[in-house]
Amino acid sequence: MVSIRFNRPVVITCHAAKRMAERAISDADLVAVIDRGELRYKDTTHLWAYRHFPERNDNLVCAVLVLEDAVVVKTVMHHFEQEG
Repeated sequence: MVSIRFNRPVVITCHAAKRMAERAISDADLVAVIDRGELRYKDTTHLWAYRHFPERNDNLVCAVLVLEDAVVVKTVMHHFEQEG
């Protein structure tokens, strides 16, 4: 899996893969979040990427990312609330 937005491979941690399975978030959905979602940076390498999927009724799907040599997905959540 590769992020077009960040021009890097995507690495999913075991924790993130487990959360994706629990929350029925597919690889395709994750790529859509990373490449086409809104971004909120904590600092230059740590950020949240989030996106609304109209077919889901659980608010925004969010991925917590670390930008290194790859886009590392630390966890994936739903019911994410963006700050005002």
